[in-house]
Amino acid sequence: MQWYLKVLKQYADFNGRARRQEYWMFFLMNLIFSLILGVVDGIIGTYDETTGWGLLGGLYSLFILVPSLAVGVRRLHDTNKSGWMLLVALIPLVGGIWLLVLFVTDGDKGPNQYGPDPKNPAAVFAENDELLDV
Repeated sequence: MQWYLKVLKQYADFNGRARRQEYWMFFLMNLIFSLILGVVDGIIGTYDETTGWGLLGGLYSLFILVPSLAVGVRRLHDTNKSGWMLLVALIPLVGGIWLLVLFVTDGDKGPNQYGPDPKNPAAVFAENDELLDV
């Protein structure tokens, strides 16, 4: 739950890096909340079978859209990719698979152009790539 709240606190922060754990825990909590809201929509009768959307689920999706994009961009930054790489998902089939590969790839060790390593922000690499703990 702490990862989910961390992402919500960084609501529209597209700068920096996000660890795999932060991204995937947010994804898991988001999935759980969406399923619960889908069930609640079905119970209270606000689910529309023709559109496949319920009132509560739709409102939640709108609420979570910007934080989801922001954590996705920060996750790509951790792998030293531009946030614009999210647009690769628009390529049918191959784009989604490639984006999934990027999301499960381990982030860069040490700082990169997007900021310090979120796993070890105090670590600095010397010119000969030795890890120095500061």
